[in-house]
Amino acid sequence: CITQVLLILHKFCLAFQAPIKATCEGILCKTGFPEDVYNAVISRGLNEGQPLLNVGFRSCDEKRKVQFDISEPADFTVGEDGVVYAARSFQLSTDPTEFIIYAQDKETQQQWQVVVKLSIKPTFAEHSEKDQKKIEEIVFPRQHYKPSSHLQRQKRDWVIPPINLPENSRGPFPQELVRIRSDRDKSLSLRYSVTGPGADQPPTGIFIINPISGQLSVTKPLDREQIASFHLRAHAVDVNGNQVENPIDIVINVIDMNDNRPEFLHQVWNGTVPEGSKPGTYVMTVTAIDADDPNALNGMLRYRILSQAPSTPSPNMFTINNETGDIITVAAGLDREKVQQYTLIIQATDMEGNPTYGLSNTATAVITVTDVNDNPPEFTAMTFYGEVPENRVDIIVANLTVTDKDQPHTPAWNAMYRMTGGDPTGRFTILTDPNSNDGLVTVVKPIDFETNRMFVLTVAAENQVPLAKGIQHPPQSTATVSITVIDVNESPYFVPNPKLIRQEEGLLAGNMLTTFTAQDPDRYMQQTALRYSKLSDPANWLKIDPVSGQITTIAVLDRESQYVENNMYNATFLASDNGIPPMSGTGTLQIYLLDINDNAPQVHPQEATTCETLQPNATNITATDRDIDPNAGPFAFELPETPPSIKRNWTIIRISGDHAQLSLRIRFLEAGIYDVPIIITDSGNPPKSSTSVLKVKVCQCDINGDCTDVDRIVGAGLGTGAIIAILLCIIILLILVLMFVVWMKRRDKERQAKQLLIDPEDDVRDNILKYDEEGGGEEDQDYDLSQLQQPDTIEPDAIKPVGIRRLDERPIHAEPQYPVRSAAPHPGDIGDFINEGLKAADNDPTAPPYDSLLVFDYEGSGSTAGSLSSLNSSSSGGEQDYDYLNDWGPRFKKLADMYGGGDD
Repeated sequence: CITQVLLILHKFCLAFQAPIKATCEGILCKTGFPEDVYNAVISRGLNEGQPLLNVGFRSCDEKRKVQFDISEPADFTVGEDGVVYAARSFQLSTDPTEFIIYAQDKETQQQWQVVVKLSIKPTFAEHSEKDQKKIEEIVFPRQHYKPSSHLQRQKRDWVIPPINLPENSRGPFPQELVRIRSDRDKSLSLRYSVTGPGADQPPTGIFIINPISGQLSVTKPLDREQIASFHLRAHAVDVNGNQVENPIDIVINVIDMNDNRPEFLHQVWNGTVPEGSKPGTYVMTVTAIDADDPNALNGMLRYRILSQAPSTPSPNMFTINNETGDIITVAAGLDREKVQQYTLIIQATDMEGNPTYGLSNTATAVITVTDVNDNPPEFTAMTFYGEVPENRVDIIVANLTVTDKDQPHTPAWNAMYRMTGGDPTGRFTILTDPNSNDGLVTVVKPIDFETNRMFVLTVAAENQVPLAKGIQHPPQSTATVSITVIDVNESPYFVPNPKLIRQEEGLLAGNMLTTFTAQDPDRYMQQTALRYSKLSDPANWLKIDPVSGQITTIAVLDRESQYVENNMYNATFLASDNGIPPMSGTGTLQIYLLDINDNAPQVHPQEATTCETLQPNATNITATDRDIDPNAGPFAFELPETPPSIKRNWTIIRISGDHAQLSLRIRFLEAGIYDVPIIITDSGNPPKSSTSVLKVKVCQCDINGDCTDVDRIVGAGLGTGAIIAILLCIIILLILVLMFVVWMKRRDKERQAKQLLIDPEDDVRDNILKYDEEGGGEEDQDYDLSQLQQPDTIEPDAIKPVGIRRLDERPIHAEPQYPVRSAAPHPGDIGDFINEGLKAADNDPTAPPYDSLLVFDYEGSGSTAGSLSSLNSSSSGGEQDYDYLNDWGPRFKKLADMYGGGDD
């Protein structure tokens, strides 16, 4: 054929390159497609932009511009270099695909065409062992030489078809794929190499090439799910590393094998469908993915339902779209009250669902049947009963119970209650218990037993949402509620409350003001009359009769009292019944006090300052009156006639109804403090007047009218504040002196008591005298206690003048037998000695009537010692309680033991 002839001529020209090169080119060059029909074997699945083949249009004129076109532009496209690409991603049909490629010169409009036939490459399993061992050879495109003998780069004559290599190949490895060679390897020693991902770029080492023979091999199994294709570039260089051929692109496509099962995105899928849904209602979509080629049978999935649980009311309540995974209903009868949930086992199979060759996987679809309002609430009884005490609010009087078969705590189950009759005044309301769904009948307005003793309410219950369409039940349920009102003891109430009366102040005690009574609302209870009492009377002016409620004054009413505000005095009274339990009510009596002229006006301020010379230095004064109009201003101001010096030195002028000016009448008045009486009369009927004393300080003034001799004025007279301060200081000083004196006396008494009550075991006199005594030593301790026993030995009664005896002396009788102690008794026996002396004195008829201790302290007539008769004897002191001595501390312990021990 023509192609074979051209190849022979091409080899001939290459053998004789130099002299006949131009002749060869003229013989070989022919514009157009070198082939009439191009056949290409490719895989069935095509990707957009995937190169398929090069039609190799040849032009003898380099300046010629050729435009390509194709008869199937929707599926394929051709580039300016003649390479045919897939215009979209699609699957070729099993029949051969044929289309025409046109080439047209843009200047001459000359046109060429060629036929392209594409066939599907058989699967790897169908290749014979001989075809597998046959290695394809890829030759570098030919180079064209010009007469200049310089090597010129030309466009590639064709695109190397992709190499298809199945994934997961078992080897042996390395497995030879293709041989790459150049036509110049006959004359030159060439070296071959490949570059790109999979060769010298990550992942490296997958493809290797024999640098001498150009044999390209794969070193291990490929995985399409990791890398679907490899793009390599083959190079040919001489031994010096000089490029001999232009690099060519080699595409290695990894053919997919069905080595991956479908995987569901979720192992458990959850969906919902309303109960009562019609057939064809969409429920949910399940999705599975396959890592294999989705454009091949290996990745084409199909779905189906394996099982349904439960199988009621039909075993086929749902179906699934085998391609999309959409689950829809196919049967009626979904009822949540019977079946609340369905469980489906879904299977996904690749190879378009082929049960023999496809791989499968399963997942679970859980379909919950959601509730719709297809069951209205129904009362559990036709009549409900309740009772309520009168005047009580916000209490529950009855519980209304309903049943609803819908799902609890949903709008289709929640009940709403309303009253349709029996409560025209709105005294009741019905609330819904969110937990039990019961209706709580609650009182919102007080109910009076004397007015209404029973209520019969009509109530209705319905759901928050309306019933679903097609439901034959009534939308609501009705019932009646009978409520009985219980009579209770109510509080009395005053009428009116508050009660206002008007009364002039000054009303004397004992006058009747008004009668303030209350009413008892309990008409059906047998109770006695109400009793009245006073609850609040700040000024204690009033009293109320407990039976009649008549209010009488017990003090004078005074409008100017501190308890009166804005002429109003408030008193509160209490009315009580004798019910069970007793109840009471309060009422307020408001007394509006009318003013009378019972208060005289006073001057304000009570002190003033003026200059001692006659100049414009008048003092402004103001009259104040606790009364109000018309018993207050305007006021009249005047100076008294006596003493005459007042009018001689001063003058007063009224400048308004409440104000006047006081000024000097003479040219000069010596500095000092002067009391100026002023007579002020109000406008009451009859008028009331008073004389107020204004203390005026007269001083020397400078040109500005300010006092300059304040010190001299203060020396001449002290103000009220200064006098009060001095008196306070004197009182404080006296208190301090008195406290000091009291403290000194108490200290002396404590010392004396300590010396008297000292315990003999604690007596340290001997020790003290032993070391530091400078007196007579032991002789000083020789006390003569006989003087305490017989005081008469100092001054016998016989030598006393008759009629000069003291009143507290004992009478002349027989000598009593008093205890006699030694002249130097032990100090610890003093207490016993005194006790014995007291007992003897108690039995002595001649003892003075004051205290037996007078016998011991008698110093004879004319003694300078005072009388001790104020001390009571032990006979009278027996009735006294000396237990308080125990609280006086350890110093009085001995005395407490002596007198605080009781009768013993």
